[in-house]
Amino acid sequence: MRPAQARACAFAGSAALAAAALAACGGGSDSGSGDGDVTWAISSGWESWNENTADGNNAYVHQVLMPGATALGDFDPDGQWVYNDALLAKAPELTSESPMTVEYTLNENAQWSDGDPFDADDFTYIWYQMSGDAEKCDQDACAPASTDWGANVASIESPSEGVVTMTYVDGYIDPEWEFFGLSMYPAHIAEANGFADWKTDPAQMGGSATWFAQNAPTWSTGPYTPVDAAVGDYVIYEPNENYQGSIKGGLDKLTLKVVEGTEAIITEMRQGSIDGAWPSEFNQEELDKVEGDDAITTEVYDGSIWMHIDTNMKNEFLADEVLRQAVFTAIDNEDFISRAYPDTEVEARKNHFFSVNSEFFVDMLGQTEPLQGSGDADAANAALEAAGYTTGDTLMTPDGEAVTLNFRYGDGDPTRQLAGELTQASLAEIGIDVTLQAIPDGQLGPVLSEGEFDLIIYGWSGTPAFTVAPQQYFGSDSSSNFGGYTLDGLDEAIAKVRSTTDIAEAAQFANDVAALATPAAFTLPLLDEPQSIVYNNGTLTGVTGNGNSQAGPLWNLREWAPA
Repeated sequence: MRPAQARACAFAGSAALAAAALAACGGGSDSGSGDGDVTWAISSGWESWNENTADGNNAYVHQVLMPGATALGDFDPDGQWVYNDALLAKAPELTSESPMTVEYTLNENAQWSDGDPFDADDFTYIWYQMSGDAEKCDQDACAPASTDWGANVASIESPSEGVVTMTYVDGYIDPEWEFFGLSMYPAHIAEANGFADWKTDPAQMGGSATWFAQNAPTWSTGPYTPVDAAVGDYVIYEPNENYQGSIKGGLDKLTLKVVEGTEAIITEMRQGSIDGAWPSEFNQEELDKVEGDDAITTEVYDGSIWMHIDTNMKNEFLADEVLRQAVFTAIDNEDFISRAYPDTEVEARKNHFFSVNSEFFVDMLGQTEPLQGSGDADAANAALEAAGYTTGDTLMTPDGEAVTLNFRYGDGDPTRQLAGELTQASLAEIGIDVTLQAIPDGQLGPVLSEGEFDLIIYGWSGTPAFTVAPQQYFGSDSSSNFGGYTLDGLDEAIAKVRSTTDIAEAAQFANDVAALATPAAFTLPLLDEPQSIVYNNGTLTGVTGNGNSQAGPLWNLREWAPA
């Protein structure tokens, strides 16, 4: 899961041309002109090139690195796992349940773009980075986004040429073992840049992880290879001559560049300076501007990004569960949805792990008392008074301190800004003064990891896989537990989620985690965001929306071709 998540959906505002100037643009593209030179917009910047670190676990860097396709697989639009045939000859196999062992058969020609083989060392490298083990990697440098997988690997070996076996620690079980999809980083590149002893020296291993975070990639295993890049701004790709996948990319040049906000994206689409985009925010008003343009295709679909408001327990006021519950009770989620998405069928989200369409969905918010997300200021005030607070124009703690909070949201994102403004008004009804503070473009990751918020709104980008999320969101030792959430029994409940190979039983365990975390008012689920893609059908074909992939429409980039 990546902040967004599961995409870190904070991005800066944009300038727009006057409507009269736009009227003559018509959607023709100067960026590609159907000749195999395509420019695709990424909705926000990024600060790290290593997406497996807590700081780099950002959907935008994931998107911008997708043409290099270094993961072993992804989910298709139907929610089915599809293995990367440039790296694997067949789907992974579970060869033992005790200890759990998974066998990967590599494509006999699997290789990096420089011709170096893709092999067991690359598996081992990513394991060391994600292990959470100081004997394998300096943890200050590796800073894994999650250790849930890496901490449970016992060994990675290559028993025969072209075969890699991953054996887990005794007793470890993962019902989603097949869905191993971390982006791989080339061990041989680490060795070539001064980290030859990464296998035996934790400091060198940590140094190599930092090096990958700071240096733009010049390698790939996908259909395209980076030839030029600037962090947080753009990456330019050209075909990878050593790509071993079954479908070769059809583009001569692909530029992924940052264009911040749907308004700016639509403007640039109509000017012809970009060929397409996957906007971070759904904005029907902007999409309507190109509705009558036959050259521009718009697709709206259900996405996997769920928006939420998080509390920070490091805040002296929000450390109190009663106050957190009152804050979430005062917030009126239905009012927010009706204002933000007036002409859609968007529903309130009521479970941290499962949408209302999931077979495993249980309404967790509906069981809270007072009712979180209801906008019931009276119930919030009653709960506060019962706990010794003094209510009125200014809420006072039992110790006589006035409660004040800040609310962080992505700069230039009108939906999240609206949520902030409504929260500010709602909390004023229970005497809490809230200061709105925008997050500059590309700064969501650092703001989260450094805990520079009291309340914050952003999105988690997920996939149909769910068993990692409980640990990532709420595990006391998770580097993605940005609010510092702890609760008696919670870690023990989280551990059960991946203690079975039965997916339905795992889902029940995940709901057990939600049953503990939801009343504690750590995170308030708001909604599942609708998603949209726009692209110039006169220059580009093969683009498909995919709400199950954290890469969105970039998931099948090798099938894109000039129109």
